[in-house]
Amino acid sequence: MAMVSLQTETSRAAHAAGPGGDTKNPLAGMTVLTAEGQEPAQKGIQITEKALKRIRVAMAKEGVSPEQGGLRVGIQGGGCSGLSYNIRFDSQPRERDRVYSFGAGIETVGDPTNGAPIRVFVDPKSFIYLHGMVLDFEETLMRQGFNFINPNSTKSCGCGSSFTA
Repeated sequence: MAMVSLQTETSRAAHAAGPGGDTKNPLAGMTVLTAEGQEPAQKGIQITEKALKRIRVAMAKEGVSPEQGGLRVGIQGGGCSGLSYNIRFDSQPRERDRVYSFGAGIETVGDPTNGAPIRVFVDPKSFIYLHGMVLDFEETLMRQGFNFINPNSTKSCGCGSSFTA
C-alpha cells in the first residue's frame, strides 16, 4: 500500500521579509502532501490538500482517469517576467517525465474518486525550474486558482503566472 506523508509546512519554505524585518512563511498553516516514495526534504514537487481536492474534481469533470492520466505541470518562455507556468490534463506521462503520485487513501470533501491517487507529470526541462515547488489552490474574493509557491522564482509579476528564475 502506498504511503503519503502529511505535514504542516512551518520551517522549510522560502521566507519573504515583511515590514519591520519579520519573516513570513508562504506555506504557514497549509497541509502539504509529499509524493509517494519521496522524503519531505527532497527536492521534488509537492501539493497542498486544497490543490488535491481541486485537481480531483477537475479531472472528474474533464473525464480524465486517475489511473492513466494526470495533471501536467510545466513552464514555457513568455509572460511578463520571462517564464510562465502552464498546467493541463494529459492522458498519460511521456517517456522522460517525472511522475509524482499524491493522495492515495486520502479522501477530500466532494471527492468523486473516493480517495484515488492523482498523478502530476513534469517534463525534464520544466523540472529544472519547478523542483521544490508547492502547488496550492486558493479561493478568495479577489482570486480563485492554482498558486505556484516556487523557491526558484527570483521575481514574479502581479498575475501570479509569470516568473523569473
